[in-house]
Amino acid sequence: MSVKSAEAELNHGVDMFRKYKNLLMELTRKNVKLKYRSSWLGIFWSFLQPLLNMVVLSVVFTHIFTHKNDDVICFPVYLFAGRLMLDFFNTATRQAMTSFRVNQAIIKKVYVPKYMYPLSSIFSCFVTLAISLLGYILVWIFFKLTGISNGAALTLSWRLILVPIPLFLILLFSTGVGLILSVLCVYFRDIEYIWGVFQTLLLYMVPVLYHIHVIKSAALRMVVRINPLYHMIEMFRQCVLYPDTPFNWHMLLYGTITSVLMLVIGMAIFNWKSDDIIFHL
Repeated sequence: MSVKSAEAELNHGVDMFRKYKNLLMELTRKNVKLKYRSSWLGIFWSFLQPLLNMVVLSVVFTHIFTHKNDDVICFPVYLFAGRLMLDFFNTATRQAMTSFRVNQAIIKKVYVPKYMYPLSSIFSCFVTLAISLLGYILVWIFFKLTGISNGAALTLSWRLILVPIPLFLILLFSTGVGLILSVLCVYFRDIEYIWGVFQTLLLYMVPVLYHIHVIKSAALRMVVRINPLYHMIEMFRQCVLYPDTPFNWHMLLYGTITSVLMLVIGMAIFNWKSDDIIFHL
């Protein structure tokens, strides 16, 4: 492909995105509304669900297993931060993966750029994450004021302004993975069940329930550090939990490279197979 043709294709893609950006917003808004449409508490579950998960896991790991770790300032807040990020990745990729199957009736009748469906699923999950962050702030304040679980050690710093960085990186990374999964699920429906098992494994392979220093094996610690999600979650925790420790710029570099690379790969695979998707629905 020549430089001119590549540039023309890129400009066409940008023009198409601008043309349908309002539709993307409407699809995102629809997904947010439909998620809690049949529940009494509605969007309040964006606060309550991660909060209840934090309570259950905190009780299990601090009392039943007598979890102790000097590297963690306040375990419930530490846990909440990790779960918010990981739950967003899991939910966004899962909904993007099934977006074509869920919307196949519309896809067969009306033409819109097919990436609108996985993107709207991912963006709606990001809206939910943004709402859940308000719940995280309330939890942070509660433990700071009460001092429970060493909450008195929580402090604020200028590093809070860096919070959007790991959030943006995990959005890019989830978009790349979601685009790949959305294509794979059309051709191989079993990928939906395989991905569900993999997400269960992620909960234990990414330091959400524990600190990485708990892992004794150097080889296993290396495997954990290869995972881009580890770096994004730890960057988020460094911004809200560890203001006195130096910010790890190596994590930022690694997280940026892997997120952008995953997004590029996801877009390439999606563009390669997007025209054939309708024939396999």
